[in-house]
Amino acid sequence: MKKVFSLSFALLLMVSVVLAGCSSEESSSSSGDGKKVKIVAAHNQTSPDNPYQTGLLKFKEVAESESNGNIEVEVHAGTIGTEESELVEKLKLGAADVVLVSPGFMTQTGIKEVDLLALPYLFDSYEHWEKVVDGEIGEEMAKLVNEKSNNDFKIVGYWSAGVRHYYGKKPLNSIDDMKGLTYRTQTSGVLADYWKEVGAIPTSIAWGELYQALQQNVVDSSENSYPYFVQQNHHKTNNGKYISETGHDYTTRFLLVNGKKFDSYSKEQQEAILKAADASVQAEREALYAQEDEYKEKAMAEGAEVNEIDRAPFIKLAEPLQEKAAKDMEAEELLKKIKEMK
Repeated sequence: MKKVFSLSFALLLMVSVVLAGCSSEESSSSSGDGKKVKIVAAHNQTSPDNPYQTGLLKFKEVAESESNGNIEVEVHAGTIGTEESELVEKLKLGAADVVLVSPGFMTQTGIKEVDLLALPYLFDSYEHWEKVVDGEIGEEMAKLVNEKSNNDFKIVGYWSAGVRHYYGKKPLNSIDDMKGLTYRTQTSGVLADYWKEVGAIPTSIAWGELYQALQQNVVDSSENSYPYFVQQNHHKTNNGKYISETGHDYTTRFLLVNGKKFDSYSKEQQEAILKAADASVQAEREALYAQEDEYKEKAMAEGAEVNEIDRAPFIKLAEPLQEKAAKDMEAEELLKKIKEMK
């Protein structure tokens, strides 16, 4: 019995060693220096043709290839939240790992300086916008966000959501035509203050409910860039068919990760994520720039009426508001630098 037991034990030990070796090889080949991680990347747009989707799919492609399989990316297009506030909350709680948000929603976390990038008529071209976000100011803003959020949020890229214009139940021929119009836009902060000065009535309606609100006269008008509102067919509603090119915002969107979670990844995984972020920035911007013209033409072909408008009165009204907002944010130097880069 002793011999049988000894032989059985020896065989069992040999099998255990072999299995342990196989397991070690398998773990090494699949995870490299760090364990394999799954990243949930999300944006709030539901259209598969949206530039956000193009950008996050590029992020997925590069992160997975650069990490040699140590990173798996799951992309969600509006499926875990169609409101940016939901996505910010999920990022903080760990239910999402990469999200797209606007400066306005970041101010709700107590980082007031980021709202500087959302001031009306701050930028006058994509070239100006790119110089700002891709240079020292973009780096300074990213540092501010990381420090003031206690590393909850880390900016890894700046995306655009296009140039925003008015669209509504009537065309704008002058700034006075906005007086008394209910206008779906931000209802608090600098943007709301600006549109109140113009004479409009800022109104809060969820993005997913806006088509119906325009169709049923709940709101007179709204504002966004061509790829976004045309993909949602807002231009086909009675209160969305007249588009006046106010060009009031060259929009900034933050590609965010949770800083604490990012720090927990291996060095190789971190490098892969940063490379993926850089690639996603270029892919998203290229898609957006191409779609600006494409969706403008589509809107007109489908019955929308587009007109240009003298922007000078809008810009003149915005300038003192910009100065006051920058002072309130303690970001006067940043505003000065941005204006000097025009």
